[in-house]
Amino acid sequence: MKLLLSIKPEHAENILSGIKLYEFRKVIPNRAITKAVIYATKPVGKVIGEFEIGGISTDSPDKIWAATKQASGISKQFFDEYFSGRNKAHAIRAISPKRYKTPLALEAILGRSMPPQSFCYIS
Repeated sequence: MKLLLSIKPEHAENILSGIKLYEFRKVIPNRAITKAVIYATKPVGKVIGEFEIGGISTDSPDKIWAATKQASGISKQFFDEYFSGRNKAHAIRAISPKRYKTPLALEAILGRSMPPQSFCYIS
């Protein structure tokens, strides 16, 4: 089983280029997942790659930022705005990113064109 993540195009590109080693989430999967497939949201609107999950860290936003800031690929301001009002943050470690030679339509992966708001499980 894999995880399909909806990610803004600029963050998806930074993950695939190795600049962004962590994908931050307010909610994480409750199943054991080893691989994440990247759906770059509009205007791209395609499945563009994948990465192996090298672990998921959960802690307060301050502690997550302290542990990940060097490889976050985002600004502290963006991070703080994203986790505003939250007492828990999650960081998914992205390892071995792989860009697909040909981006895939969401329908080819999910059988529908409506992307998940955050993530969904795929086989």
